Amino acid sequence: MVQGLAERIANVREMVEKAAESAGRERGSVRLIAVSKTHPAEAIRDARELGLIAFGENKVQEAEGKITELGRGFAEWHLIGHLQSNKARKAVRLFDVIQSLDSIELAARLERICEEEVRESLKVLIQVDLGGEATKNGAREEELPALVEFVSGCRRLELAGFMTLPPYFEDPEDVRPYFRRLRNIRDKFVPGGELSMGMSHDFEVAVAEGATIVRVGTAIFGEREYYR
Repeated sequence: MVQGLAERIANVREMVEKAAESAGRERGSVRLIAVSKTHPAEAIRDARELGLIAFGENKVQEAEGKITELGRGFAEWHLIGHLQSNKARKAVRLFDVIQSLDSIELAARLERICEEEVRESLKVLIQVDLGGEATKNGAREEELPALVEFVSGCRRLELAGFMTLPPYFEDPEDVRPYFRRLRNIRDKFVPGGELSMGMSHDFEVAVAEGATIVRVGTAIFGEREYYR
């Protein structure tokens, strides 16, 4: 039985749509990425059968096993965790979108690997560090002009927008300024581009501030262990 999962997915979808409507946006204007990190392939298979098509993984090695088991074309695969340079080739082979591009060095490596792997295009989002937390990655705001210019000049990389992982606050309203800053960054560098921001705890505020992608894990799959 996947009734519990189905109810959670339906609930998240309804909350996303209501948040969009409250912000004067159209239904369907926000994409839902199911964060499947730490959850087994079985959970992804169940969620896919219930209509979810895009899944976010944090670690290349963990994702490789799941993608190998389920199939590269089974779903749309997003890398949302930090990408180490020595995992870049596997990432190019496995993922449809890399949301955690954070340096010119990594962009250059991805571009070169795409050429070597004869991959025509790879969508990337630049992860922006807005909180300055030591435990989180991302490009600093002052690094963005050079990084955006470099990626825009790449033949294989397609700059789709920006992503952020802001500090955690008990009150989701406290996260709003970070989401607003990312929206302003997007509008400056990639008008109309993607805004990947908001997770289980704060995605409604993110949608209100213009998120086009929300990354939701716990509210869909539950805690670390997957229970149907």
